[in-house]
Amino acid sequence: MKCAFCGGMESKVVDSRQTDDGLKIRRRRECLSCNARFTTYEIIETIPLMVIKRDKSRQPFDSEKLLGRLMRACGKRPVSIETLEKLVSDIQNTYANQMVKEVNSTELGELVMERLKEIDQVAYVRFASVYKEFKDIDTFMDELKSLKHRLK
Repeated sequence: MKCAFCGGMESKVVDSRQTDDGLKIRRRRECLSCNARFTTYEIIETIPLMVIKRDKSRQPFDSEKLLGRLMRACGKRPVSIETLEKLVSDIQNTYANQMVKEVNSTELGELVMERLKEIDQVAYVRFASVYKEFKDIDTFMDELKSLKHRLK
Protein backbone atom coordinates (compact mmCIF):
# COMPACT_ATOMS: atom_id res chain seq x y z
CA MET A 1 0.00 0.00 0.00
CA LYS A 2 1.48 3.35 -1.05
CA CYS A 3 2.22 5.73 1.84
CA ALA A 4 0.02 8.83 1.82
CA PHE A 5 2.94 10.93 3.10
CA CYS A 6 6.19 9.86 1.39
CA GLY A 7 4.91 7.59 -1.39
CA GLY A 8 6.81 4.59 -0.06
CA MET A 9 5.44 1.27 -1.24
CA GLU A 10 6.05 -0.78 1.93
CA SER A 11 3.86 -0.58 5.01
CA LYS A 12 2.80 -2.84 7.82
CA VAL A 13 -0.64 -3.26 9.35
CA VAL A 14 -0.66 -2.02 12.95
CA ASP A 15 -4.36 -2.54 13.73
CA SER A 16 -7.42 -4.00 11.94
CA ARG A 17 -11.06 -3.82 12.91
CA GLN A 18 -14.50 -3.88 11.34
CA THR A 19 -16.45 -0.68 10.88
CA ASP A 20 -19.72 -0.36 12.78
CA ASP A 21 -21.77 -1.44 9.77
CA GLY A 22 -19.60 -4.55 9.35
CA LEU A 23 -19.12 -3.89 5.64
CA LYS A 24 -15.54 -2.61 5.76
CA ILE A 25 -12.27 -3.44 7.46
CA ARG A 26 -10.43 -0.40 8.82
CA ARG A 27 -6.66 -0.87 8.85
CA ARG A 28 -4.10 1.37 10.55
CA ARG A 29 -0.83 1.12 8.66
CA GLU A 30 2.69 2.31 9.34
CA CYS A 31 5.03 3.22 6.50
CA LEU A 32 8.31 1.33 6.69
CA SER A 33 10.14 4.25 5.04
CA CYS A 34 9.01 7.31 7.04
CA ASN A 35 7.16 5.65 9.98
CA ALA A 36 4.05 7.77 9.33
CA ARG A 37 0.70 6.17 10.14
CA PHE A 38 -2.34 6.25 7.89
CA THR A 39 -5.72 4.53 7.58
CA THR A 40 -7.02 2.37 4.75
CA TYR A 41 -10.38 0.65 4.27
CA GLU A 42 -10.99 -2.72 2.69
CA ILE A 43 -14.43 -3.36 1.16
CA ILE A 44 -16.07 -6.13 -0.80
CA GLU A 45 -15.85 -5.50 -4.52
CA THR A 46 -19.30 -5.18 -6.02
CA ILE A 47 -20.81 -4.34 -9.38
CA PRO A 48 -20.45 -0.57 -9.68
CA LEU A 49 -23.60 1.50 -9.45
CA MET A 50 -23.95 3.79 -12.45
CA VAL A 51 -25.71 7.14 -12.14
CA ILE A 52 -27.71 8.39 -15.12
CA LYS A 53 -27.27 12.17 -15.13
CA ARG A 54 -29.85 14.69 -16.35
CA ASP A 55 -28.09 14.95 -19.71
CA LYS A 56 -28.44 11.13 -20.06
CA SER A 57 -24.70 10.54 -19.60
CA ARG A 58 -23.63 7.81 -17.19
CA GLN A 59 -20.95 7.89 -14.55
CA PRO A 60 -19.99 5.61 -11.67
CA PHE A 61 -21.52 6.42 -8.29
CA ASP A 62 -18.89 8.30 -6.29
CA SER A 63 -19.41 7.92 -2.55
CA GLU A 64 -16.64 10.43 -1.78
CA LYS A 65 -18.29 13.05 -3.98
CA LEU A 66 -21.63 12.53 -2.23
CA LEU A 67 -19.95 12.62 1.19
CA GLY A 68 -18.26 15.90 0.27
CA ARG A 69 -21.56 17.46 -0.77
CA LEU A 70 -23.21 16.27 2.43
CA MET A 71 -20.35 17.65 4.52
CA ARG A 72 -20.76 21.01 2.80
CA ALA A 73 -24.51 20.99 3.50
CA CYS A 74 -23.85 20.09 7.15
CA GLY A 75 -21.18 22.75 7.67
CA LYS A 76 -21.39 24.23 11.18
CA ARG A 77 -24.25 21.85 12.02
CA PRO A 78 -24.21 19.26 14.84
CA VAL A 79 -23.89 16.31 12.45
CA SER A 80 -20.94 13.93 12.84
CA ILE A 81 -18.89 12.66 9.94
CA GLU A 82 -19.78 9.13 11.08
CA THR A 83 -23.48 9.92 10.60
CA LEU A 84 -22.82 11.15 7.06
CA GLU A 85 -20.61 8.17 6.23
CA LYS A 86 -23.38 5.88 7.47
CA LEU A 87 -25.91 7.75 5.32
CA VAL A 88 -23.76 7.27 2.20
CA SER A 89 -23.16 3.61 3.09
CA ASP A 90 -26.89 3.03 3.68
CA ILE A 91 -27.74 4.54 0.30
CA GLN A 92 -25.16 2.35 -1.45
CA ASN A 93 -26.49 -0.71 0.40
CA THR A 94 -30.07 0.14 -0.54
CA TYR A 95 -29.23 -0.11 -4.23
CA ALA A 96 -26.85 -3.07 -3.81
CA ASN A 97 -29.49 -5.08 -1.93
CA GLN A 98 -31.98 -4.40 -4.70
CA MET A 99 -29.35 -5.50 -7.26
CA VAL A 100 -29.75 -2.13 -9.00
CA LYS A 101 -26.98 -1.43 -11.53
CA GLU A 102 -28.18 1.99 -12.70
CA VAL A 103 -30.03 4.76 -10.91
CA ASN A 104 -31.37 8.04 -12.19
CA SER A 105 -29.66 11.04 -10.55
CA THR A 106 -33.09 12.49 -9.71
CA GLU A 107 -34.09 9.35 -7.81
CA LEU A 108 -30.73 9.28 -6.03
CA GLY A 109 -31.01 12.95 -5.07
CA GLU A 110 -34.53 12.46 -3.73
CA LEU A 111 -33.39 9.51 -1.61
CA VAL A 112 -30.46 11.53 -0.22
CA MET A 113 -32.74 14.46 0.63
CA GLU A 114 -35.30 12.17 2.26
CA ARG A 115 -32.64 10.64 4.53
CA LEU A 116 -30.91 13.97 5.20
CA LYS A 117 -34.20 15.54 6.26
CA GLU A 118 -34.37 13.01 9.11
CA ILE A 119 -30.85 13.91 10.25
CA ASP A 120 -30.84 17.72 10.06
CA GLN A 121 -33.46 20.01 8.55
CA VAL A 122 -31.09 22.94 7.95
CA ALA A 123 -28.66 20.66 6.12
CA TYR A 124 -31.59 19.31 4.13
CA VAL A 125 -32.56 22.83 2.99
CA ARG A 126 -28.94 23.61 2.07
CA PHE A 127 -28.59 20.40 0.07
CA ALA A 128 -32.00 20.87 -1.56
CA SER A 129 -31.20 24.45 -2.57
CA VAL A 130 -28.26 23.22 -4.65
CA TYR A 131 -29.86 19.96 -5.83
CA LYS A 132 -33.18 21.51 -6.84
CA GLU A 133 -31.47 24.58 -8.30
CA PHE A 134 -33.82 27.12 -6.74
CA LYS A 135 -34.14 29.96 -9.22
CA ASP A 136 -35.39 32.64 -6.84
CA ILE A 137 -36.42 33.35 -3.25
CA ASP A 138 -40.04 32.35 -3.92
CA THR A 139 -39.04 28.82 -4.92
CA PHE A 140 -36.87 28.62 -1.84
CA MET A 141 -39.71 29.83 0.41
CA ASP A 142 -42.09 27.31 -1.14
CA GLU A 143 -39.71 24.50 -0.19
CA LEU A 144 -39.42 25.83 3.38
CA LYS A 145 -43.22 26.04 3.68
CA SER A 146 -43.55 22.51 2.33
CA LEU A 147 -41.00 21.24 4.86
CA LYS A 148 -42.73 23.03 7.72
CA HIS A 149 -46.10 21.63 6.63
CA ARG A 150 -44.75 18.04 6.51
CA LEU A 151 -43.34 18.41 10.02
CA LYS A 152 -46.72 19.22 11.55
